[in-house]
Amino acid sequence: MRGVNRVMLIGNLGKDPDVQYLEGNIAVAKFPLATTETYKDRTGKLISQTEWHTVVLWRGLAELAQKYLHKGSLIYVEGRLRTRSWDDREGNKKFATEIVGDNLIMLDKRNDGSAGSYHPSASGGSDSHEPYNNPDLPPLGDEPAEGLPF
Repeated sequence: MRGVNRVMLIGNLGKDPDVQYLEGNIAVAKFPLATTETYKDRTGKLISQTEWHTVVLWRGLAELAQKYLHKGSLIYVEGRLRTRSWDDREGNKKFATEIVGDNLIMLDKRNDGSAGSYHPSASGGSDSHEPYNNPDLPPLGDEPAEGLPF
């Protein structure tokens, strides 16, 4: 039996995408995405709960993010969860869970009143199977290693 690892989020960028180019001119973008759920508690008071997610985009999607996305942009992103681990400078084991995106829809209104979308499977702009935990690539975490591109 095969498992399913799919994530679908609609939220706002917490900051501009950080785009770096790795060996072979491979673009990778990383940014925080905020999703907010609103509900009423028992007393009827409206409660908002915000979750922060780290989104990683590769190749064509990374270049799209660099060109069109900015802090506050509203997007729909679809992808999969990826958890990485590494040792920090003090030798402590660290973990990061990220969303590796393979589809992106920009939900901000453009001048013509429409939103834009990018589906790499249809346009060939991104290889969503790029291994983010590739041992040849540096870790991207809260306490980056020396020489980390982010």
